[in-house]
Amino acid sequence: MQATMAATQQNTGQKYKVIPIMISLLLSGFVGMFSETALNVALSDLISVFNITAPTVQWLTTGYLLTLGILVPVSGLLLQWFSTRQLFIAALSFSVLGTLVAALAPSFEVLMTARVIQAVGTALLLPLMFNTILIIFPADKRGAAMGVIGLVIMVAPAVGPTIAGLLIENLSWHWIFWLSLPFLVIALLFGMMYMQNVSTITKPKIDVMSLVFSTLGFGGIVFAFSSAGEGEGGWGSAKVIASMIVGVLALVIFAFRQLTMKQPMMNLRAFKHPMFVVGTLMVFICMMVILSSMLVLPMYLISGLGLSALTAGLIMLPGGLLNGIMSPIMGSLFDKFGPKWLVIPGLVIVAAVLWFFSGITTASTIALIIVLHSCLMIGISMVWMPAQTNGLNQLPPELYPDGTAIMNTLQQVAGAIGTAVAVSIMTAGMNSFMEGVADKADPANAPLAMTAGISDAFIFAMIVAIVGLIVAFFIKRVHVSKSKQH
Repeated sequence: MQATMAATQQNTGQKYKVIPIMISLLLSGFVGMFSETALNVALSDLISVFNITAPTVQWLTTGYLLTLGILVPVSGLLLQWFSTRQLFIAALSFSVLGTLVAALAPSFEVLMTARVIQAVGTALLLPLMFNTILIIFPADKRGAAMGVIGLVIMVAPAVGPTIAGLLIENLSWHWIFWLSLPFLVIALLFGMMYMQNVSTITKPKIDVMSLVFSTLGFGGIVFAFSSAGEGEGGWGSAKVIASMIVGVLALVIFAFRQLTMKQPMMNLRAFKHPMFVVGTLMVFICMMVILSSMLVLPMYLISGLGLSALTAGLIMLPGGLLNGIMSPIMGSLFDKFGPKWLVIPGLVIVAAVLWFFSGITTASTIALIIVLHSCLMIGISMVWMPAQTNGLNQLPPELYPDGTAIMNTLQQVAGAIGTAVAVSIMTAGMNSFMEGVADKADPANAPLAMTAGISDAFIFAMIVAIVGLIVAFFIKRVHVSKSKQH
């Protein structure tokens, strides 16, 4: 990091306190990602505490994703209107407030509101984090810097379920938020002291119609997929079809408007750069695979194998930690060798592991699950950061805010699509299994039905990975000229 800092200052001619800036961003990013997955383990607990149904409790995740899907597209605009310090302090203030409200939440409605406030903080923070790294690091050091971000972004969701399992068993679900709160406050104070303004404020004109169509478009699609995954009428329900039609139409109008405006809210001309398109597709596919797997695997461990939340968290810990450790290594390898020799083998590993996962039964051993999950996470680490960094490297500096906003928006949409499709495929698989059994009332059939449904969900994830593998053959290394870096 010290060497990178010296190189950065040489290249930019401006002195950035790289390490304090990175610590502020990483600490706040870690806590944000931690509370995202930690809550997944508490969902079954919350159903009984608040006396609500599974589709209702899913809105704690859906509402979060929906808020991100609506706000992240606007982030490109915010990065050009407000300074880095202003946005960082605003993001952390929302995160602190949301976490405090969640920790004190007496009812589901209050907890739901708290999740939306938290999501506002995350929506401001994620694009800010990637945009700042693109500015303060020269192109030849970006892979390693993105790798460090990857380490944090991947380790947090990995330890989330384990720590949450411990807290739920010994204290209560409120402590998931009480634990996060002091770290967010420290990150806020640290950022107030050390965060520097790195981006250029251009204050482009705000187009209200673009904001409206962006909100309806991204919000409509995320809402449609999330509602379909709930199982109430599934994909054929009027709510799903209506919000999907509104979402798609609004997105088409939004895209047309952006391409015909002089100063677009989100500059879609970033898609003129082929490696940016490939990188965005890779990130989209990785997010679908990760979030669909992260959702169905704990369900299989808890409902299929009858394990506790803590045990399920511990089983998923090695893979998550491995992914985190591999991220900086993959970042350095990317800086040396480029993306192709990492991304293609990575997707081969991911597809192969998902094929093995589709064959799991209630008799599968815990050791097998740990090995498969670890291999899946190593494969993902070989794809995500190299493809993302390579794609962003092809953009000219003035398109960095738009490029990071596009990638981060599509990540949220991919997450919503991945989880919704996985849940609906899993539900359909469970129902068809139950139709084929003689005694539907036999409790022994429930774990078998769950496992059959989850097996189908993994086949879906494998097909997504194979599509990614085909796209990966088009990836080429982007060579950034010195003049383009700054």
